[in-house]
Amino acid sequence: QVQLVESGGGLVQAGGSLRLSCAASGRTFRRYAMGWFRQVPGKEREFVAAINWGGELTSYADSVKGRFTISRDNTKSTVYLQMNSLKFADTAVYYCVAGGWGPSESQYDYWGQGTQVTVSS
Repeated sequence: QVQLVESGGGLVQAGGSLRLSCAASGRTFRRYAMGWFRQVPGKEREFVAAINWGGELTSYADSVKGRFTISRDNTKSTVYLQMNSLKFADTAVYYCVAGGWGPSESQYDYWGQGTQVTVSS
């Protein structure tokens, strides 16, 4: 069992940066790939980024590639999402996930409660 708690969301101006953190509990954290999804009210959740258990492999949605960076520190059971050059379109609730690997929601077993990111234009 893994529990995930996100932090670091907030309000930022377009062009600014934020770093999201996701603290995981559970001894099996390092066995899981981790990722981030986001959702805007009225729209489906969309994949943002993923990182494998060892941190060597990463995957990004085209919409964030080159601007966002996912990383993890297994000694702290934490995964990060560094978001730079933020756009109004990045406004969403961001969810941390743990489980398999890939861009599909069904590939992840555990979800956090979400943290709001609002980018003002």
